[in-house]
Amino acid sequence: MTANNGQRYRFTEAPIWELQRQYYEQLGIQAWTNDRVPQYITSNPMIATAYAEMILGVMQDRASQGHTSDTVYIVEIGAGAGRFAYHVLHELCELVDYAGRELPPFRYVMTDLAMSNVTAWQQHPKLQPYAAQGLLDFATFDGVNDTELNLFASGLTLRPGDLQQPVVVIANYFFDSIPQELLYIGDGRIYEVDVFVEYKEQETVSKDKAADKLNQISLRYEHRREPSYEREDFPYRDLVKLYQEELEDSHVLFPVAGLTLLERMDALSQSGFVLVTADKGDHLIDCFKFAEPPILTLHGSFSLTANYHAFKHVYEQKGALALFPKQHYRNINVGCIINMKNASHCDQTKLAYRRFFERFGPDEFFSLKEWFDQCLDTMGLQQIFGFWRLGGYDAEFFIHSAKRISSLLPDANEEEIEDLYHGIHRMWSTYYVMAQRYNLALDAGLILFEMDKYEDAKRYLEIAVEEEQGDVVSTVFYCLAVCSFELEQEDDGIRYLKELLKLEPDHEEAAALLEGLEQG
Repeated sequence: MTANNGQRYRFTEAPIWELQRQYYEQLGIQAWTNDRVPQYITSNPMIATAYAEMILGVMQDRASQGHTSDTVYIVEIGAGAGRFAYHVLHELCELVDYAGRELPPFRYVMTDLAMSNVTAWQQHPKLQPYAAQGLLDFATFDGVNDTELNLFASGLTLRPGDLQQPVVVIANYFFDSIPQELLYIGDGRIYEVDVFVEYKEQETVSKDKAADKLNQISLRYEHRREPSYEREDFPYRDLVKLYQEELEDSHVLFPVAGLTLLERMDALSQSGFVLVTADKGDHLIDCFKFAEPPILTLHGSFSLTANYHAFKHVYEQKGALALFPKQHYRNINVGCIINMKNASHCDQTKLAYRRFFERFGPDEFFSLKEWFDQCLDTMGLQQIFGFWRLGGYDAEFFIHSAKRISSLLPDANEEEIEDLYHGIHRMWSTYYVMAQRYNLALDAGLILFEMDKYEDAKRYLEIAVEEEQGDVVSTVFYCLAVCSFELEQEDDGIRYLKELLKLEPDHEEAAALLEGLEQG
C-alpha cells in the first residue's frame, strides 16, 4: 500500500536526490562495506591498471609536447572506499619507473562528498605513504556545485585557471548517481517529465535513515510540454534538436549537472581536461529509441543510467575527441573524452584506450569473472592462476577460489606450488583492507599451511587471529601450533595448544600432545 504525498516535482528536483546525498553523508565509508554499494567492478586491480595506463599515456603525450615541468593533477570524483585510487597509484608509480623517460610530475586527488571518507583515507596505511611523498592529496568536493578544490595534505587550493597541465578527471559510478533532467520526445516536441514521489505507509519509514526511505519510494511520471529546451539560447540546443529528429516516443535522461561538472573541471586548467569514466551508461543513440521512464536501481543508494551519448555529442561539437567502445557493453561502459587542443594528436592516450578498454577491457573482464565463478569447481590450477594473473592478483578472486585451490594442492607440482606461493605474497603486498565479511590472512595462511610453508603460514594466521578478535575457530590454533613446533618455537606451540583446548576441551590429540610436552 502506498500513500501519495500529493506533490509534483521536476525530476531533477525530486526528493530522491537529497536522500541520495544524505545516504552517502550518513554512512560515509561504510556505504561500500560488503558491496552494499557495488564497488568491485570499478575497484579491482585490473580496471585500476587500465586507468593507470591511460594516465601514463596522457603524461607521455604531454612530455612529447615539451610540457614536463608542471604537475598533472588527477582528480577522482567520488573516490568512495579508496580501493580504486590505491591500485591506480600503485600501478602508475611502477609504470613511471618502467617508462625510463622524463615525464611530468603527478598528484592524485581523492574527493568525495562526506568528510568522514576523507578522514578514513588519511588514516589508511596503504594511502599514507603516497600522501607523504606528495603523490596523493584529499578534498571534500560536491560534484554538483563546487568550483574549487581545497587540498588537505598540501594545503593548496585549486581554483579556475590555476593548472597548466590538463586535469585528468576520473568519474566511476558517478554520473548515474547525480541529478539528471528527464525529457520525453514525442511528435517532434520536447516534454519535461515530472514525477510524483510515493511512499509506503508513513509510519514504516524511518526519519533518520535515507536508505530506508529510498527503499520505500515509488515514482509516478507525468509529461509537461516544455518549449524552453527548443529555444536557440538553450546551451545544449544542438543535442536536443538531434533527439527531436532521431527519437520518437522516447524518454531521455538529460545530464545537465554532469555536463556543468565537466565545464567546472575544464575551467581549472588552461589546457583542458581528459575524462576517463566508467558507468552503466549508453553512448549510442539507438539505445534511447522508445525508451521507457527510468526505474531506480536500489543498492542502499540508487542509480540510473548515465547518458554518455550526451557527453560525447556535446564535446565532439566543441572539437574534443570522444573514445567509446565500438561494441555494446554488458556490465559497464568505459569512455574517454580528450578535451584539449589538438586532441587527435594525443597518440599515447589513444593507444592506451585501444589496448586497455576497446580491445579488451573491464566490461569483458567482469563478464569472464562471472563465468569463471560459475565454472570454478571444474577448473585446474593453471586456469585459476591464469585468471588470477589477468585480474592483477586480486584478493577477492583468491578468497572465492581458496576452497578449490585447496582441493587441488595434493596433486600440484613444484612449479605450481612456487607460483602459488609467490602469487599470495604479491596479492598481500597490494591488498587494500576494507571492512568486509572475509579474512584474507586466514585463507592465505591455511593455503600456505597445506603447502608446508610453515613460517609464512604462521605469520598470516597470526594476523588472522588478531583480526578475528575472539571469533577464531579451533582449527586455526591447531595449525598455528603445528607451525610453531615445525619451526622449533615450542613456547608458541604450547600457547596455541592451550588456546585450542579452551575452545575445544575434548580435542584428544591436542590434549595428549600438551601433556607430553609438559611432562617431558
